[in-house]
Amino acid sequence: MVKRTNLAHSDCPIARSLDAIGDWWSLLIIRDAIQGYRRFGEFQKSLGLAKNILTVRLRALVERGILELAPASDGSAYQEYVLTPKGRGIFPIIVALRQWSEEFDETPEEIATILVDRESGRPVKKFELHARDGRSLGLGDVTLKPRPAAKRARRATA
Repeated sequence: MVKRTNLAHSDCPIARSLDAIGDWWSLLIIRDAIQGYRRFGEFQKSLGLAKNILTVRLRALVERGILELAPASDGSAYQEYVLTPKGRGIFPIIVALRQWSEEFDETPEEIATILVDRESGRPVKKFELHARDGRSLGLGDVTLKPRPAAKRARRATA
């Protein structure tokens, strides 16, 4: 098996994010946790994933602070996997991936569910990027620039 490149210290925030959640099993585990799955057996049944692979992925998500182990909510001796605030912060990413698939999938009619507002029962609005003044932003409306602290750090090492 090929060893993954560690991107945790990359200067790119996308690479750092992918280091933490970039494999599909981790994202699907997080998806299931968002839907309320908490127990190893629930994840295993939902994903059909080999127990050893699931164990490794769950352990990594706990080590990265995305999930935490908590006593079982039913008072049994089991432990459950619960999303941390960091893990709940992945919710918009999961929704954006879902909406991207709904828009560009070749057979969107095969997608079994739609995301709806629990209160109204209506489909949620597509994510949009907005400027601080509320304007909708597209790809041509944004650019990257160095952080002032990053500039100073690079000069200090040069």
